[in-house]
Amino acid sequence: MSVDPAPRPSYTLDDGLRAKLLRAPVAALSAQLRKRGLDNVSIEGVRPLGEAAAFVGTARTLRFVPNREDLFKSHGGGYNAQKRTFDAVGEGEVIVIEARGEAGSATLGDILALRAHARGAAAIVTDGGVRDAAAVAAVGIPVHSLGPHPAVLGRRHVPWDSDLAIACGGATVLPGDIVVGDSDGVIVIPPALAESVADDALEAEEADAWIAEQVRAGHAIDGLFPMNAEWRATYDAWRAEQ
Repeated sequence: MSVDPAPRPSYTLDDGLRAKLLRAPVAALSAQLRKRGLDNVSIEGVRPLGEAAAFVGTARTLRFVPNREDLFKSHGGGYNAQKRTFDAVGEGEVIVIEARGEAGSATLGDILALRAHARGAAAIVTDGGVRDAAAVAAVGIPVHSLGPHPAVLGRRHVPWDSDLAIACGGATVLPGDIVVGDSDGVIVIPPALAESVADDALEAEEADAWIAEQVRAGHAIDGLFPMNAEWRATYDAWRAEQ
């Protein structure tokens, strides 16, 4: 049965921009965000579960609060915020979970990972733990977390609410923000900046690849990285020929 119990974030990521962001390494995107004055966009501490796979999607947020026995009794069981979020995630969205950097309890397991995969989610990012780690890794959806932990969420967390501003790995994430991940890590991109950031990151990657070829050919780094006026003119001439 299809269940959509929570509202959708308003921003839609088009296929063209998604493709450009997938081509751009997270490191290159991070550099472009820094040039625009955004340093605090990295979700710190999370690592890929299993083999790293690049992903891009819009954020679907979920918040856990510290466990309190009476609150877990009222909010932890039944069709709670965690289950509602995994049932409602849309195609191309990334479930981003605020777990306060608490690795002493899992925030999802294989059943929820399977549900997100079936719904077409792009990835799951949590600054907490993951149980059934081998089974989750085998599902085929990228998952970034603090690592495995066997305990269920009731040991440390109460699933509280969703689709609101959260803090994950020290970064603020809003519903609809663009989340990009690869083997280097995970970053958050404001939608209004995404097109220009992607374009500039891809252009910078092309220039860096050309510089790498010059270094392999034996040229010194001084004046080449970054390029001085002479090297820039040589590079621009090369580009014009392509």
